Amino acid sequence: MKIKQKYPDVDYGPLIWLIGEWKGDKGMDIAPNPETGKEENPYTETIMFEEAGNLKNAKDQEIAVVRYLQIVFRKSNGEVFHDQTGYWMWDAERQLIMHSLTIPRGFALLAGGKLSPENNTEKGFVIEVEASDGHADWGIVQSPFLRDNAKTEKFKMKLRVDEKNLTYFETTDLKIYSGDFEHTDEIALVRVK
Repeated sequence: MKIKQKYPDVDYGPLIWLIGEWKGDKGMDIAPNPETGKEENPYTETIMFEEAGNLKNAKDQEIAVVRYLQIVFRKSNGEVFHDQTGYWMWDAERQLIMHSLTIPRGFALLAGGKLSPENNTEKGFVIEVEASDGHADWGIVQSPFLRDNAKTEKFKMKLRVDEKNLTYFETTDLKIYSGDFEHTDEIALVRVK
């Protein structure tokens, strides 16, 4: 895929496919509910990915960086119920993708995954990243309140992107309301810019 790059000397690898604005209106959030066990929340979403250049860690690791902002609106009332920002990072030498995210609930994580050659083609790519509480490399940080009342134990995300389409399915394993819950989000988005 060819895009006019803000930083033309940066090799974004597979992340080049993300750059732009994406919208979707058929998302489904399955969340915990203390009365019924679970609730389904149809949603719309906008994600904006933009180039952030590259950087070096300790002179030896070069990372290409894409910054993003994700806003999710509940269809039932049009209100924002999820606001997330973060970075996707590509280490070409190690064939490693990293995904950092923060949400304004006192929560952040760093997930990682390897890009397999069969998942990276001229028509797009598929990546899976994950993080877990206490993992030495790919970890989760949460406020004391969340840790004690709605603890995230594991995060997994599978993302597919090509020139026109982006889909993802993510699972967050929670300890909430005195039990275990698999919170999921799934949507298909289309490139609008």
